[in-house]
Amino acid sequence: MIAEKGIRAVAVESLARRMGVTKGSFYWHFPNRDALLEQSLLRWEKHDKTSLQASLGAIADPRDRLRSFFRRTGREKLTHKVYSALCSAADHPQVEPLLARVAERRMQHIKAAFGEIGFDSAEASHRARLTYSAYLGFLQLQKQHQAPNLSSGEFEAYMTHVIATLIPGQI
Repeated sequence: MIAEKGIRAVAVESLARRMGVTKGSFYWHFPNRDALLEQSLLRWEKHDKTSLQASLGAIADPRDRLRSFFRRTGREKLTHKVYSALCSAADHPQVEPLLARVAERRMQHIKAAFGEIGFDSAEASHRARLTYSAYLGFLQLQKQHQAPNLSSGEFEAYMTHVIATLIPGQI
């Protein structure tokens, strides 16, 4: 529901109807909408953390790790849609701290990779922020239907260009 319509669309009645359960059944599991939203956000964050560690943490070569970060943009569409929807609700009191934690964790992974390539801490931080900005920008372009189709040659050419631009020695 978050991926499809954003967090403001998460409502007890519509979720119960969609799941084919009664509102009473919903309240058996959650005392209110905020509790449901909190558990949903924490579950998504746990999935994101596990996925990040499994997909990037296991890659030894820092350049391969960075390439993989960009390539993930074309996969895991649901998690990117959820993240994009959460970014649209960045001012929500339950979403804001989640986004801060997720962005910090992701940028730390990226910064570590740039550090392993040989950049000092300040330069690695700048490159991590720029890399993450490119990722967020691409999500926004996808949302506005201005990004290349993820399965197209144009997307592949774009990814190759971004990687060559941001990761030294990738030409």
